[in-house]
Amino acid sequence: MRKLFLLSAVFALTATSAFSQLINRCGTTESMNQLFLDNPGYREQLQQIDEFTNQFIANNPEGTRSVVNIPVVVHVVYNTTTENISDAQVLSQIEILNEDFRRLNADANETPAVFLGIAADCEINFCLAAQDPSGNATNGITRTSTTKTSFSSNNNVKFTAQGGKDIWDRSKYLNIWVCDLGSSLLGYAQFPGGPANTDGVVIHYKYTGDIGTATPPYQYGRSATHEVGHWLNLYHIWGDDGNGCNGSDQVADTPNQANETYGCPLPTIRISCTNGPNGDMYSNYMDYTDDGCMNVFSTGQKNRMQALFGVGGSRVSITTSNGCVPPGGGTCNVPAGLNATAITTTTATLNWGAATGAVSYNIQYKAVSSGTWIPTTSATTSKAITGLSASTLYEFQVQTVCASSSSAFSTSTNFTTSAPACTDAYEPNNSKGAAKPIAVGVDVFGLINVGTDKDFLSFANTVSQPNMELTLSSLPANYHLDLYDPSGVKIFASKTAGTADEVITNNTAVVGTYIARVYPANTSTFNASDCYTLNVQIGNSPFRTVEMAVPALGGEMTNIYPNPSNGNMVVEYSSISNSSVQLIAYDMMGRVVFSEVSFATEGTNSFNVNINNISTGIYMFEVRNGNEASRMKFSVAK
Repeated sequence: MRKLFLLSAVFALTATSAFSQLINRCGTTESMNQLFLDNPGYREQLQQIDEFTNQFIANNPEGTRSVVNIPVVVHVVYNTTTENISDAQVLSQIEILNEDFRRLNADANETPAVFLGIAADCEINFCLAAQDPSGNATNGITRTSTTKTSFSSNNNVKFTAQGGKDIWDRSKYLNIWVCDLGSSLLGYAQFPGGPANTDGVVIHYKYTGDIGTATPPYQYGRSATHEVGHWLNLYHIWGDDGNGCNGSDQVADTPNQANETYGCPLPTIRISCTNGPNGDMYSNYMDYTDDGCMNVFSTGQKNRMQALFGVGGSRVSITTSNGCVPPGGGTCNVPAGLNATAITTTTATLNWGAATGAVSYNIQYKAVSSGTWIPTTSATTSKAITGLSASTLYEFQVQTVCASSSSAFSTSTNFTTSAPACTDAYEPNNSKGAAKPIAVGVDVFGLINVGTDKDFLSFANTVSQPNMELTLSSLPANYHLDLYDPSGVKIFASKTAGTADEVITNNTAVVGTYIARVYPANTSTFNASDCYTLNVQIGNSPFRTVEMAVPALGGEMTNIYPNPSNGNMVVEYSSISNSSVQLIAYDMMGRVVFSEVSFATEGTNSFNVNINNISTGIYMFEVRNGNEASRMKFSVAK
């Protein structure tokens, strides 16, 4: 939030909570205050950079900027083998920076809705250096053994003579030092315009990347995101003025905020400095929340960072650096050798071959049936993706990002996610009496493990919703589906051939417990390893009756008239044989209001039914023939 800017207040050292006395999320303020003492002209230099920034933003509206690629060298300075973090851990940090500064982070969807309108892709990429300042090939990582057991924010780690590692040319590289910063300091950075031999970012080895030594609650690499934000001219979001409301982060679209935030208050709205109703933007990378709570830069912050790379900007020289170009140059080639490994129901690892001149890679993937690509990035030649759907065909493409250009996207490579793990939690359930209860409205997975297996699954219609639909899908063999009413009578069956879905629609349901039976068409058509899926839906609106849902009856009721009636009516019933039948009427709560035994002959039968003392309302009439029944609604109007 842009407020009255008191430069001395912005850089004041504050300690606003007991927690901050234990963990110093960021030592940039302390380091800057020391630079002011050691370099009297630095304060004025920062003021000039801010004036340039404001003018640049005014003259260059959002949408006219290009992506900036920043070569990075990571100096690992270690005293123990644990501190000598792996190349993979360094690469994980570079990937996190790329995701966070391009808003490709997996937790971008956790940004509070009130701030989504200002959430920004900062259009800044980071790449590990491919050549050093002398033009030699490098992997962008230096390693220095030191006798120093720890460092602080005094910049000693930036000098070989003081047990650290000398800087690479700051006009061509972002220098990141990884070391032991003691028991409380997570990291610190130098703002633009400071001394050339200390320019860069320092991160504790315990809070670098998201693997290896990464330690909760700062295990997702956001310490580097925060400190690189400082290196790119971003202040703390609360303006470093203690608990007051007069400091400034010099950004117009971030809310005025009283102080830093620790832990993760989500989803609480915390209001300070009259910034209601939206409250503090503590999900911003420039606050002090836990790594899992940070997920956004604002558009105003993006504009401030991008100003550094405009003509005359403090860091414009880095845009012409060849630090990410291998010695000898080369073209920006399209990645080849695409494949997917480690495929599960919801995850996969996408792989490709290294491309000449690659700084990083852009990846996009989607379900083949979808029209929307999902973008992400990687600093390596693989990318683990999550949130996929089971048994789904996906495709992905990869693009090489070079120092000064990008390749085309590769052609698509397809992969299919695994089927859901088949864990049958309902056995034994081989009879109506042993039926296991299932939830309505969710997919239920079951297994037919032998040819004689039959699964009985019960579900309740509890609030007199008259319409239900059962769908049996993902069939690994030819299975059939039956439906039994609350009295135990089979009222419907679906017997589609092959592995097509079985569907039963019952729009005359009553309150009570129903039972679904799943069974193989015969003893040879079953699959002992793959699950079927059963889904039951119940509602007040009728489901569309489908042809696959056919009555399995000794006969069928064909008509009731008059309908509505006063309780005296004719019920027509077609029987396939001579047999005794039971005539039953009940209300929509399942209470019997009429019951009588009669005899049906083969063919069409007409039963005269007189129901005395029946009230106006809607009822159900049933003709039961042995263990099967036919039903039809009727109404009474008096």
